[in-house]
Amino acid sequence: MITQETLRIDMNTAGKKLTLITKPSIVVDAGALSLVHSKIKIRQAPDHGTPITLRVELVGTTTHGRVVVRPARRTFGQWLLRKPPSLPAGD
Repeated sequence: MITQETLRIDMNTAGKKLTLITKPSIVVDAGALSLVHSKIKIRQAPDHGTPITLRVELVGTTTHGRVVVRPARRTFGQWLLRKPPSLPAGD
């Protein structure tokens, strides 16, 4: 359980992939992350006036790795009916 507004993730990886699955109220900041021969791809969920409940800060170094931040994927039925992904129970 996260009890603060900001979650800081200190990372020092080499040749690894970090994938963060977020929901619309979570913002990821990778400004303090040092990349050495690495890639970062941040795809935030579309903002529909949702207040920010959690800010995730990525800090440290990643070498020969990859960082991916993306929203949850839709199921096949949601994709077929062009519906947004459903949130987990309790949200």
